[in-house]
Amino acid sequence: MTRIDAKFAELKAAGKKAFVAYVMAGDPDYDTSLEVVKGLPGAGVDIIELGLPFTDPMADGPTIQLAGQRALEGGMTLQRTLDMATEFRKTDDTTPIVMMGYYNPIYNRGVDKFLADAKEAGIDGLIVVDLPPEEDEELCIPAQKAGLNFIRLATPTTDDKRLPKVLTNTSGFVYYVSITGITGAAAAQAADVGPEVKRIKAKTDLPVIVGFGIRTPETSREIASVADGAVVGSAIVAKLAEGETPAQVLDFVRGLADGAHSA
Repeated sequence: MTRIDAKFAELKAAGKKAFVAYVMAGDPDYDTSLEVVKGLPGAGVDIIELGLPFTDPMADGPTIQLAGQRALEGGMTLQRTLDMATEFRKTDDTTPIVMMGYYNPIYNRGVDKFLADAKEAGIDGLIVVDLPPEEDEELCIPAQKAGLNFIRLATPTTDDKRLPKVLTNTSGFVYYVSITGITGAAAAQAADVGPEVKRIKAKTDLPVIVGFGIRTPETSREIASVADGAVVGSAIVAKLAEGETPAQVLDFVRGLADGAHSA
């Protein structure tokens, strides 16, 4: 059982929905980013999604693209992202960390070395958005053998024919993308999301967490009420881009977490 599995079991026993927060590692700089990451569990975050900066982030909207650019310009690398996880683990051994990014930096490091290093750093799961199920032998299956969850995205365009393929070898949870398009684009609508979550849950026992288009505590609550939890990324990253302090960012996160937990 991974930390992700344990967290969902704990939430289920408490009758609570999950709140997942995404931050870009190294944005706006390493120290500020680490301070925010360390503060997330205290702000009510159940699972941390740690963005791996990459030069060509195809699924990310402008807010997260710019965060990645700032991080890269500040000297952030895959190694420093792992270092951040290692540093976080010195004071928190229970909050799950999911690394979210693209395959190129992992391929460049070498899959076996990356998986060993990620496991040692305390990473619990991976979301690699540019590796479809057809490429499972590349990273997904080795990751699961190494004890890491491999979390897949399902979208409004994942039809009933495609869905079983997407769910094969997926573990930890299913990340349902509430809108068509990139992060931070349109607002998520519970009325649209609810039936889709039911459709996915009819095919899997995994929790279904919904992200993209969630910016307020109200939307966080509405979306969590029709799923197993909510993910917020761009709205949090935007606060850092506006120059808010870690304390201010964490206050904002607390409101979003409270929204999801009140569902």
